[in-house]
Amino acid sequence: MGHSTIQKKSAQWKLALAALGIVFGDIGTSPLYAFRECFADHVDSTAQNLCGAASLMLWSLITIVSFKYVTLILQLDNKGEGGILSLSALVRGSRMAQGLRDRPWVFAVGLLGGALIYTDGMITPAISVLSAVEGLTVKAPNLAGSVVPIALGIIVGIFAIQRHGTGKVGVLFGPIILLWFVTLGVLGLRWIIACPSVLWSLNPINGIRFLYHEYTHAIPILAAVFLSVTGGEALYADLGHFSAAAIRRAWYFVAFPGLALNYLGQAALMQVRPESTHSFYNLVSESGILPLTILATAAAIIASQALISGAFSLTSQAIQLGCLPRLRMLYTSETEKGQVYLPPVNWFLMLACLFLVTKFERSGNLAAAYGIAISLTMTVTTLLFYQASRTVWHWAPWKSKLVTGAFLLIDLGFLFANSAKILNGGWMPLAVAFVIIFLMTTWRWGRARLGKRMEKTSIPAQILIDDLTRKNVHRVAGTAFYMCGKTGGIPLALLHNLKHNQVLHERVILLHVETLDASHAVPEERSDLQELGQGFSLLHLRFGFSETPNVPAALKECMTGDIKYEPNRSTFFLGRETYAVSRNLNAWERFRLVIFAWMTRNATPATAYFSLPASRVVELGAQISL
Repeated sequence: MGHSTIQKKSAQWKLALAALGIVFGDIGTSPLYAFRECFADHVDSTAQNLCGAASLMLWSLITIVSFKYVTLILQLDNKGEGGILSLSALVRGSRMAQGLRDRPWVFAVGLLGGALIYTDGMITPAISVLSAVEGLTVKAPNLAGSVVPIALGIIVGIFAIQRHGTGKVGVLFGPIILLWFVTLGVLGLRWIIACPSVLWSLNPINGIRFLYHEYTHAIPILAAVFLSVTGGEALYADLGHFSAAAIRRAWYFVAFPGLALNYLGQAALMQVRPESTHSFYNLVSESGILPLTILATAAAIIASQALISGAFSLTSQAIQLGCLPRLRMLYTSETEKGQVYLPPVNWFLMLACLFLVTKFERSGNLAAAYGIAISLTMTVTTLLFYQASRTVWHWAPWKSKLVTGAFLLIDLGFLFANSAKILNGGWMPLAVAFVIIFLMTTWRWGRARLGKRMEKTSIPAQILIDDLTRKNVHRVAGTAFYMCGKTGGIPLALLHNLKHNQVLHERVILLHVETLDASHAVPEERSDLQELGQGFSLLHLRFGFSETPNVPAALKECMTGDIKYEPNRSTFFLGRETYAVSRNLNAWERFRLVIFAWMTRNATPATAYFSLPASRVVELGAQISL
């Protein structure tokens, strides 16, 4: 028993080490630039101000990351999955208790948060790699012209290896980030010992005094302080890969101490050596700058990798939830189905990162565009947290309002501070988020419009079945699967096949595939088979939004009774629709339908998405006027 307990604890700490590498890379690279930016707007670096800046960062980590995310938000898992789309789905899944069925804003807020996370995936690799490579210029200022080309090369390399998956190199992430956080803590502790008065930063009043005395610079100071907590959203987004316990261990025992000691150390350094030009790289002697730069670059690459993988997972969830069209998705691991690679998302993020590095050239310049998207995401998470605390935890209204109000006070303060960046580059991530939201909402709107049109043109299954009893239609051996809507109406593909070929299979199964608001479907809700008569059946297959919709595998699992799935005697009939835009629409609707048609043409075929055997698929075309 004792040996088993030791093994269990050892496994838990190994998982915490892995979580350290994947989850905390983003927030772990913040010391490269966050403290420096507090004094970039001609703020006097007096001892009082330095302690005030460290105090603001320290208490931001405590309130936002430790309390809000690690203590509370991590408890809101959707059957083990995390992230803002999962939280939105979780709230909607509990909507009956609070009457949220007809409140589309809950889902819209989730879409907004999801779109904003893509912008984080664009900016974080750019600013992290730039700030790391800039360490070269501390020792050799003449290398300033090489920073951008080196950063561009690293970013291209990061995205180029994505198609190979992260499984092989993932085992290195944890130890490297562990070394990084230990280094942060040791470097900070060295300067805290040299200037112990910096420990006054532990008093939150010092941060408030700092803002009061520097009220003319309060907005840019708060925006800079917020850089220390960017990456906090990743704690929740990566919940599906690691347990909440592993994330908490990694945060409280390694990440938080390392960050806190380093910010205090940077404040102490600038008190002892006011002439320091870079509050992070000057923590070491000149001979240690190059090794520290190499380690910082490795940490920046890992931080980028974590966000890129997060963007892939988010896209996979969005596709399953019907927010995006089917995209080409490659599974890079035979054992971990969560490791996916989406080429369109990968190359889009790479081009965006290259553009940002080329345009802004310095991490300090890019910091002007960083923060607005994440602060808005955190505000959105707080709004969803209120609904979740009421519907999932059944908190009393006063308790939900009190906790949410405290979070909103902090979130809105940071959001207001970051809104000043909009004209200085902050508009860019907002514009990208707007385009993503437009595409998501257009896809859902188009699918809903298509569904209504298909319902009008389809006929109830019972009408066709009754008609077959009066007509002699030739039946051939085997089973035919026809994809249909939730109501089980006769799909166009079946009508076209019957009209042109005058034949039906002896067994016809109307197949509806549904994605649930839960991350995984429980066994009792995975399938539902209903006999309709005349060899017709209606089969519902249900998948969670984090599951791979492998239809043949699901058919083998659920069709084990009198009706069995026989791959060699089954044919899948799919409809391939082309869309004509009606003339009696306004200009905006016509534009959206054109975009919807374009997205449909570029979607991955249903054959590949549902893992259907290509040799057993028949596609029948039809033109539908929208």
